[in-house]
Amino acid sequence: MIKHIVMWNIRGDTAVEKAHGIARLQHSFASLRGKIPGLLYLEIGVDSSRIDYACDVVLYSEFESQAALDAYGSHPEHLRVKNELGDLRIARHQVDYSNPH
Repeated sequence: MIKHIVMWNIRGDTAVEKAHGIARLQHSFASLRGKIPGLLYLEIGVDSSRIDYACDVVLYSEFESQAALDAYGSHPEHLRVKNELGDLRIARHQVDYSNPH
């Protein structure tokens, strides 16, 4: 199994603008459930710490294999989500790892 974690900071000059962007991101990624072969689990979390170095949103997902994660990158539904969200993010961080346990 491959775990795929992505964290973003979301564009927005006000708390309301940022909250709207976060809601868009949540809705778009949630729409991928059941549509991506090999995507076993998908969770979207919103930061509650408000620490200045924290990211706004995290996507935690699990894929059955590295090949499934690789295919996800070019899957039409994933590309649709990337297009929907456009320049919503101002920073992005990613970690992919395999957990043998």
